[in-house]
Amino acid sequence: MRPLFDVQQTAISGSSTSNSDPIDRRINALVRHLVQSSSSAMADSLSASATSSLHSDSVFAHVVRAPEDPILGVTVAFNKDPSPNKLNLGVGAYRTEEGKPLVLNVVRKAEHQLVNDSSRVKEYLPIVGLAEFNKQSAKLIFGADSPAILENRVTTVQCLSGTGSLRVGGEFLARHYHERLIYIPLPTWGNHPKVFTLAGLSVKTYRYYDPSTRGLDFQGLLEDLGSAPSGAVVLLHACAHNPTGVDPTLEQWDQIRKLMRSKQLLPFFDSAYQGFASGSLDADAQPVRLFVADGGECFVAQSYAKNLGLYGERVGALSIVCKNADVASRVESQLKLVIRPMYSNPPIHGASIVATILKDRDLFNEWTIELKAMADRIISMRQQLFDALSARGTPGEWSHIIKQIGMFTFTGLNSEQVSFMTKEYHIYMTSDGRISMAGLSSRTVPHLADAIHAAVTRVV
Repeated sequence: MRPLFDVQQTAISGSSTSNSDPIDRRINALVRHLVQSSSSAMADSLSASATSSLHSDSVFAHVVRAPEDPILGVTVAFNKDPSPNKLNLGVGAYRTEEGKPLVLNVVRKAEHQLVNDSSRVKEYLPIVGLAEFNKQSAKLIFGADSPAILENRVTTVQCLSGTGSLRVGGEFLARHYHERLIYIPLPTWGNHPKVFTLAGLSVKTYRYYDPSTRGLDFQGLLEDLGSAPSGAVVLLHACAHNPTGVDPTLEQWDQIRKLMRSKQLLPFFDSAYQGFASGSLDADAQPVRLFVADGGECFVAQSYAKNLGLYGERVGALSIVCKNADVASRVESQLKLVIRPMYSNPPIHGASIVATILKDRDLFNEWTIELKAMADRIISMRQQLFDALSARGTPGEWSHIIKQIGMFTFTGLNSEQVSFMTKEYHIYMTSDGRISMAGLSSRTVPHLADAIHAAVTRVV
């Protein structure tokens, strides 16, 4: 009998003939079966091995799943909820009375102008952004007659909304300022400590909110800033403090200014809600202008997400007020070195919308009317919620709802009460009890009031 190796070759090659011995034919059939099975098993094994290798031997196999962002994660949970009565009060974005996102009419008009201007091109902007946008942004926050602007002591660069403006300012400070310590209010927007830490600064907090009064802990604020080291940076919310909605009075702002100047503390304003808090662009800018008027230096980060509804366009500006024009020019040269390796230069469309509106008197006036309408609707929601809770006899003191200002209200609800409202009433908010008043409507206020009443009476 022929060797098995030869038989395997013959079987594979198909060289057996019909005249072969029956035993040979059976052997050949058996060999073909064994070879095919072996080849198939080997292929499966190789495939499984390769797949396993892709998963178990990944250079990123050690990476753990990150938790959801505490604010944006609220929307993720909301979107998964099939309830028709669900209500999202977590994310800070304005909604109409019908609960829909709003694009301002003045924004549509500006975009129409831009789209129909055949001379416009899509070339890169300079590193510092659109010149007209920077010029108009400085005027908006400081005032057109600001001595700092007239004396060329202000440098303004276009950034990626408020977050990008804070980050660029933070990185500049980490490179060029002698004190790398920044004080932020407690509480504050959740992104503040992350932005400044990653920019290279050390972050500490100062007292701001008093849970017992649901108002400003002014004495604690003064004590903490009074004990801060000379030269430290202090983050200040220009208006409509996020998340509390609690702002100092103008008299209190002046006391803060005097203390900070006496300690040589450097103010860094975050202005995300100019005009959106009171309905007046000038009134909401008063704290910033108070600091600029004394001739001292300061930083201001601006965002047009809320007051122009340009959330997804990522339009913002960073302005640095300096002692003289020469310093301002040198500061700008260094800001370019921060921006260039970060994102090279900013996008053109959103900044063009803003510049078009701010430089046109008719469009600007129309914007102020729409802006006040948004602010007034939020103020109305505050009053309606307060009235609804009063009508239900809800235990506790709720006047802070109408005393606080801006997009958010710090309800005073604890995390267990928030969880109860989410589970039983499908109402979504951050675990600290912050709600976005801009997400409410006359239709949904009763539902929220019922939920709050149930939470405070059934959950301690």
